[in-house]
Amino acid sequence: MTDHHSIKEWPQLMRPREKLLKLGAHTLSDSELLAIFLRTGMKGCSAVELSNRLLVSFGGLNPLLMANEIEFCEHLGLGPAKFAQLNAVLEMSKRYYQHDLSKSITLTSSNAASDYLTQLLKHLPYEVFMVIYLDSQHQLISCDELFRGTINAANVYPREIVREVIKHNAAAVILSHNHPSGIAQPSDADRRITQRIVDALLLIDVAVLDHFIIGTNDPYSFADHGLL
Repeated sequence: MTDHHSIKEWPQLMRPREKLLKLGAHTLSDSELLAIFLRTGMKGCSAVELSNRLLVSFGGLNPLLMANEIEFCEHLGLGPAKFAQLNAVLEMSKRYYQHDLSKSITLTSSNAASDYLTQLLKHLPYEVFMVIYLDSQHQLISCDELFRGTINAANVYPREIVREVIKHNAAAVILSHNHPSGIAQPSDADRRITQRIVDALLLIDVAVLDHFIIGTNDPYSFADHGLL
């Protein structure tokens, strides 16, 4: 079990790296993308075969990407060096989206904010509340995590948001939090805290443009549903 397991023996367009360079990354399967990240397999097991085994073991690509170090390193073919490498890749992706967001987010293109927040929050196993701060032209000033809770709830304090808004000299904000359950529908508590934040910021003439709830599918927009 040696030669026929070697990716070098495969036709060029079956090799993940060559396929990516020829046809683009979007044409690759999850296992092919993971194989490029892993670079090598194990004895008697190509990188693609190892990738397939890992995806089955983790239950898909997203659980693998979100695994902590202990969970990640328990699997054959993975270790601390690969975990560090993966987290560097994920952090670069976040910074890319944040840079892209800073160039494109405006009041008339809130999809940019929605897409970016989805990238950050969609797969987190705990609840996070984030605020995007905008200037008077609705350009990005900053996007910060303010509160982090358990899988059930996050404690959100309007006074803390007011303080951060003043610190950033923001003219408007976009709120967001995730539902680890995957269901992007507002609870009664979500509606109440949103209204409290709107009321608090109204006192300092700062508008809440939207509040996105991030779940498994499309984000829920308070503005689109007439709740702001």
